[in-house]
Amino acid sequence: MTNHQITDFKDLNDNQKDLITINIIKGLVMDGVRNANSGHPGGPMSLADFTYILYSEFLTIDPKNPDWENRDRVVLSVGHTCMLIYSILYLCGFLKMDDLKNFRKLGSLTPGHPEIETPGIDASTGPLGQGVGMGIGMALAEKASSNSSIKRFTYILAGDGDLQEPIALGASTLAGHWKLSNLIMFYDKNDIQIAGNTSRVDSTDYSKLYDAMGWHVQEIDGHNHTEIRSALKSAQLNDKPSIIIGRTVIAKGSYSLENSSKSHGSPFSEDEIKLTKEKLKIPHDSFFCNEDIIGHFQRNFDTLNDKIASIDKEFEKNNYNLNQMFKSLSFPDFESNLMATRQAFGLSLDEFAKKFPHIIGGSADLDGSNCTTNFANTYDDFSSSNPKGRNIAFGVREFPMGAIMNGIALYGNHFPFGGTFLVFSDYVRSAIRLSAIQRLHVMYEFTHDSIFVGEDGPTHQPVEHIMSLRNIPNLLVFRPADATETFYCFKTIMKNTKNPSAILLTRQKLPKLNVSEDKIEDGVCKGAYVLHKEDDPDAVLFTTGSEAHLAVEICSSINKKIQIINLPCWELLEKQDKQYISLIMRNNCRKRISLEAGTTIGWQKFTGIDGLNIGINEFGASAPGQDVAKHLGFVKEKITSLIEDYLDE
Repeated sequence: MTNHQITDFKDLNDNQKDLITINIIKGLVMDGVRNANSGHPGGPMSLADFTYILYSEFLTIDPKNPDWENRDRVVLSVGHTCMLIYSILYLCGFLKMDDLKNFRKLGSLTPGHPEIETPGIDASTGPLGQGVGMGIGMALAEKASSNSSIKRFTYILAGDGDLQEPIALGASTLAGHWKLSNLIMFYDKNDIQIAGNTSRVDSTDYSKLYDAMGWHVQEIDGHNHTEIRSALKSAQLNDKPSIIIGRTVIAKGSYSLENSSKSHGSPFSEDEIKLTKEKLKIPHDSFFCNEDIIGHFQRNFDTLNDKIASIDKEFEKNNYNLNQMFKSLSFPDFESNLMATRQAFGLSLDEFAKKFPHIIGGSADLDGSNCTTNFANTYDDFSSSNPKGRNIAFGVREFPMGAIMNGIALYGNHFPFGGTFLVFSDYVRSAIRLSAIQRLHVMYEFTHDSIFVGEDGPTHQPVEHIMSLRNIPNLLVFRPADATETFYCFKTIMKNTKNPSAILLTRQKLPKLNVSEDKIEDGVCKGAYVLHKEDDPDAVLFTTGSEAHLAVEICSSINKKIQIINLPCWELLEKQDKQYISLIMRNNCRKRISLEAGTTIGWQKFTGIDGLNIGINEFGASAPGQDVAKHLGFVKEKITSLIEDYLDE
């Protein structure tokens, strides 16, 4: 062997070619991490055998189109091992050698954790455990979409850290319950994590655990190719979700770092790389790979090309005419002049669900409170025996709900929503963040949006949550002020397909705003509108949600001209032209006030540092909502006094 070739590669048998190809992949991993001067070489080397066989022999993809709709999906939940996937995608022809050399560099297609902008990457991962949830969402979406006997599989590549995160187990419980037989997870059990051996923190028998959760379980030698192939074939034929627990060695094949935590998150030294390449019997050249290796990896691609057309014939595409759906939409019958916005959401959901068959979702065991009961009763629960059921009963699993919603959105074909109390948005926040990073079209329904929750007390009364959600980039946060606004917030959410949205809804009943429907629709689309106009105001008051009514009531009792601005969605206002923003901001008016039943930090962007920010900056108490408001001083009389004193300064 020289530095530029592998002698007689064509004369080797397939098993020998496999081993050399895997060793070349390990060389690319080591070189990529070393070149970036950061990354994780050990995990990719323990995961390489399984991933190589999966991609070269089992995965159904279109070699010419990484976004082919009917492909199998792969989620690298153990996202820090991404240099392995990038090397595999290079061998697939989806990436170039320069991409591998630009690992972890600004603007490259090979970032430090997988991102969906990279061809061949099906989910942005890295926060451990969430890839498991997203993969389960993809498998659910495939079941809900499929009209063929052909299975499209979702494969999850997971590690020890993934399964230590409770999100993974919460989502896995649902996968077992739903019998997602199109889901196959490989657990790369190398028993090493950053701080050392996993035995320091975990003694769980995952085989028994996953068996108890209703999964098909196999334990194999994760470096034995015969066992890997057999396990994959068995998993594909099983009627349960499958986990293949592969006993592996971190940094497998390295010169001195096998089974060492030192290999986890640091580049190998130049000497270690040189000696490892000698041990693996591959050329010393940095980023070595030749046409023989690529040709062997792609040996089954011709067969794949033949399969693609026949598979496409088996699946009908859901070509929804969204414009027609919106035109056929009817305004709900909001019979009462007093209605909680959560009730208005439920009625709106019923109307949208009739016209938009791709709406799918449910509640985290709060169907009645989130007003999704009628949706559930009308469209039935998704289950193994009813994969066309559109209601997803998530149980008390807020974080898994969010991750599964992301997976559904990533798969395509459906618009997912999930409901819980606003105070529990903290549980799902990390999934919301991944929704926003990936710009997924999902909707989070958060009810009981303020201290007016009442008797359930401070643990259930959100205070800081509204503003914390507004701080997430790319997330549209809607807080409607009445039933009509709620409907048009829902409609606007449906139209904004490149953003996730959160809609925050009241438990308490609210009156209808004295505003035309057209003005509300236009105002919601633009994020803000003038609720009460004054030609030469003494002050401008900014408000949102349930406090819009309180603002109107208070300002009508004050002997000053106060213009009221209602802001159902801050983020949409920021997208408007300068002229409209100027109209809303009314910068020539010095006195500026904000009013919202939540933390005041953040409202200064509208009021300035000298403005009056009225809100709630402490936790609530257990009592009826109005009693809690009185206890906190968030009542008409107190607020009126604060505004009058401010205007008289």
